[in-house]
Amino acid sequence: MPLSPLETAMRDKLIEHGRALFDAPKEQVIQFSGNAAADALLNDLAGHPHAFVLACLMDRQVKYKRAWLIPYKISEQLGGFSIGALSRLSPEELKAHFKFQSRPDRKPEALHRFVEKMSGVFHSGVQRIMSEYAGDASRIWVDQPSSAEAVYRFLQFDGAGPKIASMAVNILARDFKVKFADFYSIDISADVHVSRVFSRLGLCTANPTVEQVVYKARAIHPQFPGILDLPCWEIGEAWCKPTQPRCGVCYMNDLCPKRGL
Repeated sequence: MPLSPLETAMRDKLIEHGRALFDAPKEQVIQFSGNAAADALLNDLAGHPHAFVLACLMDRQVKYKRAWLIPYKISEQLGGFSIGALSRLSPEELKAHFKFQSRPDRKPEALHRFVEKMSGVFHSGVQRIMSEYAGDASRIWVDQPSSAEAVYRFLQFDGAGPKIASMAVNILARDFKVKFADFYSIDISADVHVSRVFSRLGLCTANPTVEQVVYKARAIHPQFPGILDLPCWEIGEAWCKPTQPRCGVCYMNDLCPKRGL
C-alpha cells in the first residue's frame, strides 16, 4: 500500500531534517555524556575505538549519559583504558570496578543498574575485540563494509540487539562520518522518544512495538530508515513529552494529528 499524502509529507519533512543532521560537518567533539574527559575518550576512534564500542554495549536500562560514562569511569580506576590492560581483567575484577566509583570524595555508586550482567557484557566485549579484531575495534568498520555487515558485526557482541547495533552504526555514519557501502540496514532505534513520536504522528498505532516502529521506518524510507532516528528522538526529547507536549515549537506541528492534545 502506498503512503498516504499525509505520511508522504511527514516523511519528507523528517528526512529533510535527518539529512541536514547527517550532512552537517563533523563536530570537533561529539557530545555523549556531558563530561568533557569522558567524551574525549569516546571520540578517540584512532587511539581507543573500543571505548565507543563498549559504551554502546552499556547503553541499556539506564539513562544514556550514565551508560556512556562507564568507559571513562573504568579508565579512572585503572589509570588508563588500553585494550591490553582491559583484556587482563578477570570477570570478578571487572565486576568490582563496576560496583563502586573509586573516588573517596564521592558516595559509592554502582556504574550500572545491573552490575553483574553488564560487567559480564563489558568483559565479553573486551575479549571479543581482542580475539576477533586483534585488539583494534576500528576493524569493525574501517573496511567500509555494507551496513548489513557492520550491524551484524555489532550483533555478534553479547548484549547487543538490533537496537544497539543499528544505533552504533548510525552514530558512526552520521556523527563520525565513517564510510559504509550503503545505509539500507541501518534501522531506526525505537526507544521511548522515537516510539512516542511515531505514535503521535499517526505513523504507528498507540503504544507500538519496537518491530512496528522499525518496519514502518523501513517502509517510509527503505534506502536509509535510520535517517529518521535522530529527528524523531530530538522531537521526543525536546518537545513531544509524555505529558504537556510543546506542540507550538515543534516543526511537525502543522502535520501532527495530535497537536495540542
